[in-house]
Amino acid sequence: MGPHHPSMHGVLRLIVTLDGEDVIDCEPVLGYLHRGMEKIAENRTIIQYLPYVTRWDYLATMFTEAITVNAPEQLGNIQVPKRASYIRVIMLELSRIASHLLWLGPFMADIGSQTPFFYIFRERELLYDLFEAATGIVEYQKLITQNPIFLERVEGVGIIGGEEAINWGLSGPMLRASGIQWDLRKVDHYECYDEFDWEVQWQKEGDSLARYLVRINEMTESIKIIQQALEGIPGGPYENLEVRRFDRASDSEWNGFEYRFISKKPSPTFELSKQELYVRVEAPKGELGIFLIGDNSVFPWRWKIRPPGFINLQILPQLVKRMKLADIMTILGSIDIIMGEVDR
Repeated sequence: MGPHHPSMHGVLRLIVTLDGEDVIDCEPVLGYLHRGMEKIAENRTIIQYLPYVTRWDYLATMFTEAITVNAPEQLGNIQVPKRASYIRVIMLELSRIASHLLWLGPFMADIGSQTPFFYIFRERELLYDLFEAATGIVEYQKLITQNPIFLERVEGVGIIGGEEAINWGLSGPMLRASGIQWDLRKVDHYECYDEFDWEVQWQKEGDSLARYLVRINEMTESIKIIQQALEGIPGGPYENLEVRRFDRASDSEWNGFEYRFISKKPSPTFELSKQELYVRVEAPKGELGIFLIGDNSVFPWRWKIRPPGFINLQILPQLVKRMKLADIMTILGSIDIIMGEVDR
């Protein structure tokens, strides 16, 4: 199956061994979309590299950009203004909703339900065009969650136990659907998530239905976070550069005509100190991490990407064994992968 297949979610090839309709073995073949993203990073400054990162998970670009700036910020001890942190949370959660919506439509199409595929673009376009609003969760609950045909296709399919999920290194909805309440927004306390009232969404069944429910409920939680962030966002500068300008208000460099009106701001490029650091965020698909090694240069010595989709995909061969051929699409769809980040 694949690499060109309507349900492959990218150029993924599956070598499937069948006994009639029963799956005996499954071997994923990766690498069709490999573009050397890590090596490119080591020959670019962080600012030069930013346009590349949206090609990893091109349905959750806010997260790839966030982790790309978070790693150098922490390596260089750069303080992020509170206002900027609030704005980041709002944009990240909008991106999480958009990513989950675009997972939902193709996932339903994979198992034979075409109608929701067209409905999800209504909310998705609001997010992409305005990036301000998201609606329709109640309709999806009625249309999909309580649909007996949908439940028949996903309930009890592709079950992953909690201990098994941990042993495979799964993260995100794949992990939380197996009864593990692990969300990096709560664990690592990054940005300003601790200032908001929200709950980690999880299920204990570990099947495709549980993974669906986690993502559906996470969209509701993201809306709650966004509403609180919009109500509580503080004033003040939103760039570290602006903070320094405020502190040095009398300095002619910051108050001159060129800076204020022509916007000839100094480049934010800086040397990455000689140390190593691992930074991670809770992306829609799981733990998205960067292992960064600096060597007193403006270029990273090593830029290692830890994509959630690549790790989560490894359990697919085990999940589809002894299942029906038609269940492969259901299970693969419930994993939610983007080959751009899998192959990097």
